[in-house]
Amino acid sequence: MNNKIGLKEAVSIGIGGMVGGGIFAVLGLAVSLSKGGTPVAFLFAGLIALVTAQSYVKLSITYPDRGGTVRFINQGFGKTVFSGGINNLLWVSYVIMLSLYASAFGSYAPNLLSISDKTTDFHIYASLIIVLATAINYYSIKVVGQIESYAVVIKLAILLSFVFFGVYGLIGNPNLSQLALSNWETPVHLLTGGMVIFVAYEGFELIANAAPDIQNPQKNIPLAYYFSVLFVILLYVVIAVVTVGSLPFKEISTAEDYVLAEAAKPLLGKTGFTIITIAALISTFSAINASLYGGSRVSYEISEDDELPHQLTAKLWNQPIGLLITAIATLVITNLLQLESISTAGSIGFLLIFAVVNYIGFKLYHSIGVNRIIPILGCLLCSAALIMLINQQFSSNRTGVLMATGIVLTCFVIEWIYKKTE
Repeated sequence: MNNKIGLKEAVSIGIGGMVGGGIFAVLGLAVSLSKGGTPVAFLFAGLIALVTAQSYVKLSITYPDRGGTVRFINQGFGKTVFSGGINNLLWVSYVIMLSLYASAFGSYAPNLLSISDKTTDFHIYASLIIVLATAINYYSIKVVGQIESYAVVIKLAILLSFVFFGVYGLIGNPNLSQLALSNWETPVHLLTGGMVIFVAYEGFELIANAAPDIQNPQKNIPLAYYFSVLFVILLYVVIAVVTVGSLPFKEISTAEDYVLAEAAKPLLGKTGFTIITIAALISTFSAINASLYGGSRVSYEISEDDELPHQLTAKLWNQPIGLLITAIATLVITNLLQLESISTAGSIGFLLIFAVVNYIGFKLYHSIGVNRIIPILGCLLCSAALIMLINQQFSSNRTGVLMATGIVLTCFVIEWIYKKTE
């Protein structure tokens, strides 16, 4: 029983997975897309995550497995080309999330210590943090867990302090008028803004991987999912309100890649800027650490289920070979693509995966004991959001859409070739 996870630890996994590097990476992007309606964009994305959490709750209780999402997809569709393609996409989506976190680290770090020019510094810091986190994963998985447990406490303490002082600082701030309805983007842009930043919520699915180890699963698994998602929705919405109400849109645009630190300046000055920058570095570093481990586990589970070559279950320096592949792929994407393209590709990947998981919840409703209206609603919401995101981004960020489409197709083609040749 000593190895069992309690409710507090399960909630920490969910919150830690969501409040990783996502909010630091995509907040500025969200404001650029949604303007004064940014809190609504975060709320809408959060509601889709909350509906999807219902399917995850029921599937996690019925099919507890360290494979998490991989197990659910195989349970719903068997070991087919389709399930293999979606599971491959899950692995690639981990890589995209890692790239997003590394990009955030590379954007915040030069504010503390500049080495050369802004672009060079970004590539140096983003690459170094991936290499360092990979080395730590090879050195000790236990250290990865310890870093994550401390980081969750530190980043939440700093973010909650930011919220407390930020809300206080809104009193009399002339920029508060930016939240007025007249400064909101059109409903379509608000919804699309919410979908581009959907990656900031995807981390709740990590609770599924811990499901076999959670104490009193019938009670604690639902509480872990719902509490963590609701807490993060509230946190993100208030952070968005404070940011938009504290800084002029022009300043937010200038500091888009590190806007959360900039938003701490009006009340706490340079000290606040530095503290939030440190929080961003701790958060993104811990998120890279944990996601590298998660990504290597996903590749291991997929190959163990014979949906990718069994050689991926092999070990290199006492860790799955997928760890090295994940790290190299992350380095490539981080240094080649812009933040918006990475975020768009990540959101497209996870919206598609969550639409499929919701469909599985609907398909297996009798086995898992769920009201089938909720998972089919989740499936429709994810699908509609996915279509809207692709449609809007195709005109403004074609690279991100084409990259995401290419990734999805490649995942299925690789699986089809593998199934044909095995």
